[in-house]
Amino acid sequence: MEEETLTLSPLFLPTLIIILFLTIILLKKKLAHTTPGPTLPPGPTKLPIIGNLHQLAFSSLLPHHRFRDLAQQHGPDGLMHLQIGETSNVVVSSPEIAQLFMKAHDLNFATRPIVQSASIILYDHRDVAFAPYGEYWRQMRKICTLELMSTKRVGSQRPIREEEVRKAMVGSIRPGEVVNLGRILGSLVCKIIWRAAFGGVEAREMEEASIDPPIQSICHLYVQALGELSLRDVFPSSWVMKMVAGRNDRRLKKLHAESDTILQEIIDAHVSRRRSDVDRAAGGGDDQDLVDVLLNFTHDQAVAAGGFSVTDFEIKAVITDIFFGGTHTSSVTIEWVMSELMRNPEEMEKAQKEVRRVFDGKGKAVDEASIDELHYMKLIVRETLRLHPPLPLLVPRESRETVVIKGYQIPAKTKVAINVWAIGRDPAYWIEPDKFMPERFVNSPVNYNGDDFQLLPFGAGRRMCPGVKTGMAIVHLAVANLLYHFDWKLPNEMKPEDLDMTEVFGIVVGRKNDLHLIPTPYRAP
Repeated sequence: MEEETLTLSPLFLPTLIIILFLTIILLKKKLAHTTPGPTLPPGPTKLPIIGNLHQLAFSSLLPHHRFRDLAQQHGPDGLMHLQIGETSNVVVSSPEIAQLFMKAHDLNFATRPIVQSASIILYDHRDVAFAPYGEYWRQMRKICTLELMSTKRVGSQRPIREEEVRKAMVGSIRPGEVVNLGRILGSLVCKIIWRAAFGGVEAREMEEASIDPPIQSICHLYVQALGELSLRDVFPSSWVMKMVAGRNDRRLKKLHAESDTILQEIIDAHVSRRRSDVDRAAGGGDDQDLVDVLLNFTHDQAVAAGGFSVTDFEIKAVITDIFFGGTHTSSVTIEWVMSELMRNPEEMEKAQKEVRRVFDGKGKAVDEASIDELHYMKLIVRETLRLHPPLPLLVPRESRETVVIKGYQIPAKTKVAINVWAIGRDPAYWIEPDKFMPERFVNSPVNYNGDDFQLLPFGAGRRMCPGVKTGMAIVHLAVANLLYHFDWKLPNEMKPEDLDMTEVFGIVVGRKNDLHLIPTPYRAP
């Protein structure tokens, strides 16, 4: 009996492969339907090419206000996705989500996106605030934390702060006349930082000429530039946008050349003095200014000590950072404090009574020694920072790798905006969130030190502002002096409720119109 053999059609094998292929596709679709993978966070409808850019560009609201309104509609969990041109962005609007980004996943969001204006202004991101995450940033952050802005260094600068504040109270504020308090505060804070950064020689030359620090006006323009939305950053691959941005780049480069000349002359003067001053060159002593401290890390000394070294470019970048960050955040905060107190006379009276009760019997000027006794004044500052964080969106972060948060996928290279202005007014965490109520912080542990995610005016985690101690020392001392030495009233018989509180947007958000007030000197009994 012959064996029977099975003969297969020539089409069988190709047909089987096609059937298997289709089966796999159907199974994948079924699995995808039953077990969906992470998706982007929700957000408003996008248009081709421009994404959600039109919802920002054509809005009359400032970005942090607009982001809050959009998040209420499209990001109920406090997390919203926006496609702005070619860039993927997420906006965080709740303390719970902020904690995930800035604590649980802090390392993944510890870098910064490349910003063209910051690249020009800050020597290709060689500063601390805008530098991308990496070994350079870690070393510079360490220098800032341990050397430039430590508790000891801030304490050593106390005489500078007290002297400049006393000068401002006597020389800049003229009783009975309408004074532009915003301008006075900007000049005051800039002089304090100028002296702390550059020491006595440059400060004396400036004072003899009766001028503000020459870099002050430049830093003001820098702050505006860093707050602007650049089409080159939104469409980084477009040569057309690069051409459009060329004019702005040329303007910034011209400003940068001016500030670079000023800073380089100061560094050269320091180097020259150090050569003739053994103690200063040795790198010790509390009398060193910030340039001296940074010069201790220049190549020759750093290599001899086996440590990290910096060049003049890094020194100039970090000093620029300190200037535009410290000057504007501090002066803007003081101006908002006084604005809120003028709108709330009862709180003003209560604060002045406390300050005068503490300092009337001391027989001396208002200084930092007794600031800790001003409990209510500090609550006022904390409440002001809740309502008016100087950087309402902080400095943007960027994801280093793809990560899933609350079931949503955050792709690598996604820009992250933390809307601390919206978080500070979240009704889920704050009673009457839009009302100025310093008493809400009585016996409350909530503070701005980065541990309480419902109050984040200075951020949290690795990227928290390292200059908080310096900035708050200036704010507390200046506010205490303003409250002690003068009674204040609005000009033109203006009522408190009529005071304009409109904001102007930049990377630092201040008043649209400077605060004008009439001071009357207080005579201690």
